[in-house]
Amino acid sequence: MVMIKAITFDLDGVYFPNGKANFIKNLDSLGVSESEARRVFLQSDQMNKVYKNGLMTDKDFWAWAAKEWGFTGVWLELPDLMVSGYDVSPEVASIVRGVRENGYKSLICSNNFPARVNGLNNRFKFLEDFDAWVFSFDVGESKPSEKIFRELIKRSGVAPQEIVFADDHEENVTAARKLGITAFVYEGFDKFIDRLRSLGVNV
Repeated sequence: MVMIKAITFDLDGVYFPNGKANFIKNLDSLGVSESEARRVFLQSDQMNKVYKNGLMTDKDFWAWAAKEWGFTGVWLELPDLMVSGYDVSPEVASIVRGVRENGYKSLICSNNFPARVNGLNNRFKFLEDFDAWVFSFDVGESKPSEKIFRELIKRSGVAPQEIVFADDHEENVTAARKLGITAFVYEGFDKFIDRLRSLGVNV
């Protein structure tokens, strides 16, 4: 059995369990419907192909979003509203810190954008829980691109097969496996922990 030395943890929906849903709810107070919130924030090419890949500044994206939503306030209010709706899962944060205490490296590999990462780190200092991280906006490409996984391997400082990576998108798991990473489909945090234990990880 391969000895696991590094574990990749997901941020949205795991370390930060409620952020996206709360932001969409909070946008309702500004008169933005759920469908419009999802269209711009979750589904648009501007978000997924441009902003998350570092090809659009915070100001440019949020000014565009404000226009799409008919929001007449200052654009900075929107990312601030987003960050205000996030919270940290105590269970997940405890596991992340615990595996580090047990000698494993904790990693992040995330399709993400600067306003969220920087805003959440300013609020929660969450990057202090991790040894290495790679964000799509930092490398210019998103999962399932090989580039982001190659960067994860590089920054981890361990061999690909010594890294655990889980994701709820099959194509991301397949891409990670092609590079030798120990990868599997994410089916909930409890099952994730069970899988780590089956790989010999001291959780």
